[in-house]
Amino acid sequence: MRTIFSNEQIAKLKQNPCVFSCGQRSISYTYEFKKRALDLYDQGIKPDEIWKQAGFDIGIWKKDYCRYTLKDWKRMVKRGGLESLTRLSGVQADGGYKRTRSPEADRVRRLELQVRYLEKENDFLAKLRAKRAESNSGRVKNTNSLES
Repeated sequence: MRTIFSNEQIAKLKQNPCVFSCGQRSISYTYEFKKRALDLYDQGIKPDEIWKQAGFDIGIWKKDYCRYTLKDWKRMVKRGGLESLTRLSGVQADGGYKRTRSPEADRVRRLELQVRYLEKENDFLAKLRAKRAESNSGRVKNTNSLES
C-alpha cells in the first residue's frame, strides 16, 4: 500500500530543497539529490541516513522506502545513464508522460525553492527582531546577562 501524504506533510516536503514536486501520493526529487544520494550510497552510507541528512523525516514512509527508491534509481542509471534521473516516472493524469526536465531546469527549480525558503526565514527573523526590540524598549538593559 502506498503512502498518502497529508496537506501538512506535503507543505513540509515542498519546503525541502531536495524535493522537486510533491502531491498526495507521490514525491519527485531533484536531479542533484538523486545523483548525490547514489554517490553517498556507493560510499557505504545507509539509505535512511541519506534521507535524514537531506532533512527528511523518514518516519512518514514505509519501512525500506529509501532503500527501494535508491535501487530503482540505480536500475534507471544502469539502463539509461545519469540522464534517466531527470525523467519523472509513471503515467501522468492526462494519460501522457510529462516532458523530461533537464538537470539545469531541475537546478533552477531547486534554487527557486531555496530562495523562497530563505526569504521566509528572513521574514521570520525580522519579526523576531522587531518583537525583541519592542519588548526591550523603555527598559534598562542588564549588561550582566548573556542575551543573544
